[in-house]
Amino acid sequence: MVKLNVNGKTYDVNAEPDTPLLWTIREHVGLTGTKYGCGVAQCGACSVHINGNLVRSCSYPLSAVKPTDKITTIEGLSAKRSHPVQVAWAAVDVPQCGYCQSGQIMAAASLLKKNPHPTDRDIDEAMTNICRCGTYQRIRAAVHMAADLNTKGGRQVATDELLNHTAGLTVVDAGKV
Repeated sequence: MVKLNVNGKTYDVNAEPDTPLLWTIREHVGLTGTKYGCGVAQCGACSVHINGNLVRSCSYPLSAVKPTDKITTIEGLSAKRSHPVQVAWAAVDVPQCGYCQSGQIMAAASLLKKNPHPTDRDIDEAMTNICRCGTYQRIRAAVHMAADLNTKGGRQVATDELLNHTAGLTVVDAGKV
């Protein structure tokens, strides 16, 4: 039996030590926002935070998780979807199919925690998750918007203000936000 702290709650999990954290989160904890994409830590759909660090959970064995580790999934990033990255994602309308988006959002949140004002190059280097729909320009625009929200106290900014900020932008323009 292993104790996991996921999104601030403690779970007793009975799983093999070599079970990937992804399957532990999905099957034993019951949180399905973290997705399976490739199984080899390349696509990033399975991204979660462990003690604030971005981890690709599909290749992270349960045996590597310590009882004191704090795991944050997409469900734990913000109870009301009010995290600046989530707000910006919706305002810029980043997702198409949406499958990779939980991992993309977790990667963006991790980037902004380490680098509150990233350049386009910083974003391109940090955001290595794969989006099969190719929404990279909108992802970049949303990261810039979330960075702006963080400096304004992001959780307090009205969604209407964000929508006004992006009104009239095309996908080509979105990289300039």
